[in-house]
Amino acid sequence: MRLVHLSDLHLGYRQYQRLTPGGINQREADVARTFTSAIQRIIALAPDVVLIAGDVFHNVRPTNQAILHAFLQFRHLMRSLPDAIVIVIAGNHDTPRSADTGGILQLFSSLGIFVVDREPQRLSFRDRNLSVLGVPDVHVGRTAFAPDPSARHNVLLLHGEVEGMLPAHVAATDRAAVAITHEELGAARWSYVALGHYHVYREIAPNAYYAGSIDYTSANTWGELYEERIAGLPGKGIIERDLESGVHTFHPLPGSRPLVDLPPISARDLTAADLNERIRQTVDGCLGGIDEKIVRLVIRELPRHIARELDHKQVREYKRRALNFQLDMRRPEALRLHASGAPGRRPSLADFVRDKLQSRNIGADIDKEAFVKRGLEYLREAEQTAVMPAPMLEG
Repeated sequence: MRLVHLSDLHLGYRQYQRLTPGGINQREADVARTFTSAIQRIIALAPDVVLIAGDVFHNVRPTNQAILHAFLQFRHLMRSLPDAIVIVIAGNHDTPRSADTGGILQLFSSLGIFVVDREPQRLSFRDRNLSVLGVPDVHVGRTAFAPDPSARHNVLLLHGEVEGMLPAHVAATDRAAVAITHEELGAARWSYVALGHYHVYREIAPNAYYAGSIDYTSANTWGELYEERIAGLPGKGIIERDLESGVHTFHPLPGSRPLVDLPPISARDLTAADLNERIRQTVDGCLGGIDEKIVRLVIRELPRHIARELDHKQVREYKRRALNFQLDMRRPEALRLHASGAPGRRPSLADFVRDKLQSRNIGADIDKEAFVKRGLEYLREAEQTAVMPAPMLEG
């Protein structure tokens, strides 16, 4: 028996101000296109079971466009795989704050999809010798995760955070109300555990996985990209799992739009002209160009007075070409000028000299940046002279 596991669709997600010719937010259209690709891939795989582990929509009250697209794609899935079992559970983005407010997910029940959105529910399929315990986000932490001893295959489908596995940047922005301990999860008791909420594909146990989101829709997309890069992942995708053999495959999905994190630049000891040229070289070096992509360029140790003198006309041109161009300008680290009291690192002599020269009042006809640069050059020359070996004296 083969299943496909996907999660965190976040249909209706909007970002940036660019619209399609039809007036739809461009990122919303991107995510919708990714979902269409995911449905096509699932149909091609033709599994026995499809598990969707929460956050179908980005908002509790999604737009009509998002609802219609989800309905049409789910209908296409059900018509193409009429014998497949399809189960959807609610994630935190799908769950209304008030218990009296109904959710939108029950709409898909009319298609023959099993929807678990209010209470944990055990779904038994005796003809398949399969039992699925669906636990929506609202009940994580209040449910005992116990398999059905009468079923050959037991699957746990839930949306939530397993204790200790979220990176700090995720935990700070989208933390679940209750974290599940590994003891509560009891992965070894299950044939498979399908998890949702964390946006990067990750193994929790040999039979327990987060599928990750299908597109970049979290509050920290650059953090997602970094995690995928250090994990050696090709990007977003869906999981295929054979419950009989244990064969496990991660199927990458085609990206809806490239995300490009350009090599960071240190503005330390650079003049405004130097930095403008370095920015130009970095952007021009982007493989395939930046047009219609989501791009970030981090500039570290950038003093405020240098930031004011950047070529903002050129930056505006980059923003016009890319879907979004983020110039992430970071100020120099706070310097600790005294032994105690102020936070930060201890300044070097060059830091101290630079700070003094930048704060010095000089004539309007003198180039301040050239003045600072020349002062630092003199300092380096003095330091190099100081470490040269003394000449041998004849006795």
